[in-house]
Parts: sequence; C-alpha cells; structure tokens
Amino acid sequence: MVLVWILLLLGFILLIKGADYFVEGSSSVAKALRIPGVVIGLTVVAMGTSAPELAVSVTAALTGNNDIAVGNVIGSNIFNLMVVAGVCGIILPMAVDPGILNKDFIFCIVISGVLLAVMAFDLRISRADGLLLIGLFVYFIVKTVKKALKERTEVQEGTKPLSPVKSLLYIAGGIGAVILGGDLVVDSASRIAVSFGLSQNLIALTIVAVGTSLPELVTSVVASRKGENGLALGNVIGSNIFNMLMILGLSSVIHPILITTQSVYDLMVLIVFSAVVWFVARSQKEISRGEGMAILAMYIGYMVYIILR
Repeated sequence: MVLVWILLLLGFILLIKGADYFVEGSSSVAKALRIPGVVIGLTVVAMGTSAPELAVSVTAALTGNNDIAVGNVIGSNIFNLMVVAGVCGIILPMAVDPGILNKDFIFCIVISGVLLAVMAFDLRISRADGLLLIGLFVYFIVKTVKKALKERTEVQEGTKPLSPVKSLLYIAGGIGAVILGGDLVVDSASRIAVSFGLSQNLIALTIVAVGTSLPELVTSVVASRKGENGLALGNVIGSNIFNMLMILGLSSVIHPILITTQSVYDLMVLIVFSAVVWFVARSQKEISRGEGMAILAMYIGYMVYIILR
C-alpha cells in the first residue's frame, strides 16, 4: 500500500506539471499563429484533454460495452461543466469571452438537445446517428478554424512565444504527463478505495468518472491561474463538444449503442446544468467566486443523488 500511495502522489505531480507545460505550449502556439487562446482551447487543448474519455469509450465499443461509453461521456461532461467552471471561478473570477458564450456554448447546448432527441427516439444510437454526430463535429472544427483565420489580425501580440519545436514538445510532453498522471491517480485511488471496503460500483460512479476528467480540470485551473480565461473555458466547452459528437459518434459507428432510460435522464440533467451555467456566465460576463461555489454545490448535490440511486 505504501507503493500505491507513492504512485498516487506521483500521479498528481504529473497532472499538475504536465498541465503547466501543456498550457504554456498551447498558449505559445496561439500567440505565434496570432489567434485567440479560446480557439486553441476549443480545439487542440480540448481534444488532448479528452484523450482518456476517447480511450475508455472506444475500448468499450470494441468490446460491445457501449453503455460504458454513454455513461462516461455524460458523466465527464457534467463534471467538466460544473466542477471545472466552478473551481476556476472560485480560484479567480473567470471572465467569459462573448464569442464562446453566444456561439460555441449555445452550439454545445443545441447538440445536447440533438443527442437527447436521438437517444430518446428509440433508446439507441445507430451507425447512421453516429455518422451524423461525426459530421456535426467536422462542421464545428471547420467553423472554428475559419473563425481563427478571420480573427488573426485582430489579436494583439504579447510576449515572445516559444519556438515552434519547443511549443510542440511542451504540448506533447504535457498532455502525455497529464494522461499518465490521470491513469495513476484513478488506478491508485481505486485500489485505496477497495482497501477501505468501498464497492466497485461506487468507485466506478465517482473515482473513475472523475478521473477521466482530471486532465480538463487541472489544465483549465492552470490556464485560469495564468490568466488564460479563454483557454480555460474553451477547454471545457470544446471537450464537451468533442465527447458528445466525436467520441459517441465513433463509438456508435464501431458498435450501435443501446441506451437506458437512466442515461436519457442524466442527459436531461446535463442540459439543465448547461443552461444554468450559461445564464450565470451571461449575467455579468463572468463566473464570480460566489457563483463558482453555487455551481460546485449543485454538482455535489448531483453526486449525492447518483450515490443514493
């Protein structure tokens, strides 16, 4: 058990330092290309931090355990939205980019509604539905890239960015450390929980679900502390879009997904939470410390409900 505790500590160190380098490399790329940090957050950072969810869901699809893919995506998205936004707001009041609030955030809520309609229609996500989701993701990426190219000349250059090679090394090394650290934390925490007599079911609903979202949490918190608010919120919204469209789309193309009514209800919770966070962010164009605490309290209440359920 001493080794398990050491691996847990090592995992947290890798998470924190990896996220630090990952954010610095990503920010440097944004400055070098003269595009907003929020665009990098919506794309490169979002897809990088969603690697654990992608690995879990695709592996589940390949083995026919597609219910895991759905639960993983919905649970991770709720965590990303409520905990990441809440914690970032508590650490440092998080200013919200109007562009991401009025366009990308709205798009995220709309596709949640589309996914709900697909799931509730016949309690399954077919291969055709999966191709539709992937098509929507391609549309989102194309739209985001066009936005980045359009806004290049409007971005003010700040400090001198890192060299291209160093930026890529920071990004690759950082995300590698984040993913490895997340794996170590989840595995070690699960073994510690078992030693205390907690059930595997409870561990799956809490530690594992939260563990796959640790990269988003740590990366966004580090970005927020560095003043990269656009990158922090962009990471949350981009990750949620990637999870719903690309991960579920790819998983259902590999193997059609049968949906439980409970997953439909959980997706409804995600939509309600999304609307709440959107209204909170829209009210004063920022998420204050008090609002961050309220958002975090809502998530804790939801976790209590899941455990009791």
